[in-house]
Amino acid sequence: MIREATPGDVPVILAMIGELAAYERAPEAAQATGPQLTEALFGPQPAAFALIAEDGDAPVGFALWFRNFSTWTGTHGVYLEDLYVRPEARGGGHGKALLGALAEICVARGYERFEWSVLDWNEPSIGFYRSIGAQPMDEWTVFRLTGTALHNLADASRVNAA
Repeated sequence: MIREATPGDVPVILAMIGELAAYERAPEAAQATGPQLTEALFGPQPAAFALIAEDGDAPVGFALWFRNFSTWTGTHGVYLEDLYVRPEARGGGHGKALLGALAEICVARGYERFEWSVLDWNEPSIGFYRSIGAQPMDEWTVFRLTGTALHNLADASRVNAA
């Protein structure tokens, strides 16, 4: 049911990224291209990795992840960037199988953390995550720099370094 993604999966992964973005009410935010995803997943220095959930021969979901590092534990971990199962396949165990495969990677490699983010309005996913024993990190807030703010900080850093 779960396998590692191959370069031939890039089009279906891109399609599911678009479906996920639409589900998360931000279809315009999914701007990755096939060449970008191919380079990130299968280039000489992969930045991310993907698993595919299949029902028969049909891809019905994916998990895209990358390694992170904890200075507190001194070990790598897995950060799950995207988990998506197509609506018609939900309830078939694919999401749990994808998470289980990632948990297996963590345990086999000695990684001590497996983390991800979820939108606070996504109650079905939150309930599912709690059902497998995942705990929310209620005292933590995600921060992000993008666009103009990112460029402004970079510019200020260059000016201060000169």
